[in-house]
Amino acid sequence: MPARFPVDLDAVRGRHPQHFQRFDRSRQIAAGAAIAAFALLVFAMGELGFFDGKLIAGLGRLAEIAGLMLPPDPKDWAHVRLFSVALLETVAISLLGTLAAAVLGLPLAFLAARNITAQRVIRFLSRRSLDTIRSVDILVWALIWVNVVGLGPFAGALAIMTGDIGTFGKLFSEAIEAADRKPVEGIVSTGGGKLLGVRFGIIPEVFPVLVSQVLYLFESNTRSASIIGIVGAGGIGLYLAEAIRTLELQQTSFIIAMILVTVAVIDYVSSQLRFAVIGRRGGLV
Repeated sequence: MPARFPVDLDAVRGRHPQHFQRFDRSRQIAAGAAIAAFALLVFAMGELGFFDGKLIAGLGRLAEIAGLMLPPDPKDWAHVRLFSVALLETVAISLLGTLAAAVLGLPLAFLAARNITAQRVIRFLSRRSLDTIRSVDILVWALIWVNVVGLGPFAGALAIMTGDIGTFGKLFSEAIEAADRKPVEGIVSTGGGKLLGVRFGIIPEVFPVLVSQVLYLFESNTRSASIIGIVGAGGIGLYLAEAIRTLELQQTSFIIAMILVTVAVIDYVSSQLRFAVIGRRGGLV
C-alpha cells in the first residue's frame, strides 16, 4: 500500500483560502444568476408551448410523414437530370458568393482590427457596418436582391456575398488581432514599413485560419443556398419547395438526400484542403 503522508490542512487553507470559503458574495450572486436563468428558461418554454403536449402528440405525425418519405424516389431520370443541374447551380452560387464575400471582407477586417487601424472612429464605423450587415439573414438579403436584379442564381450569389461580408469581416478581424506582434515589430525595426509588416508578418500567420474559415462557410453556404432558392434565388431550393408544396414526399426525400451527399463531399474536400494549407505553415506568402 502506498505510504500516507500527513496533510497540514491549516497550511493549505492559509495558502489557498479562496478554495475553502463556503459561499461568499460572488458565489451567491453566481448561484442566484444561474437559478434565475434556469427559471427564465422554464418560463419561456412554458409560454412557447413546450409543456402542453403538442410535441408528444406531433411525434406520431412526424413518424407518419417520415414513413411517407421512404424510399426516396425522383420519379424518373428526367427529374434526376433536372435536380442535378439545379444542385450544381446551388454549389456555384455558394462558391461564388463565399469567395466574393471573403475578398470584400478582408479589407474591412483590416480596418476593424485594433492592431492595424489606430483611428478609433474608423474602427468603430467598420465594426458597426459589419454588425449591420451580419444582423440581416441571408434569406432576407435574397428577397432584397431578387427585387433588385430579378429572379435567378445571380440574386442568390449576391445574397450570400452580402450576408457573409459581415461574418468574414468579424472572423478575419479577430484572427488578425490574435496574431503575434513580434514578426511585425521585427520587420519594422529593420526599416520595413507597416504595410510590409502586415504583408510578411501578419498575413502568413493568419492565412491558414482565414482559409479554414472560408472553407467552413462555403460548406455552410451550400445549405443556405438550398434554402434561398425557395424565394426565387436559383438552385435546388425551388424544386424542394415545390415538392413539399405538392406533397411529393418521396421526391422531397430524394432532393434532401442529394443535398446531404453534396454537403458531405464538400466537407471531405474542405477538410483535405484545410489540412494541406495548415501543414504548409502559412500558405501563400
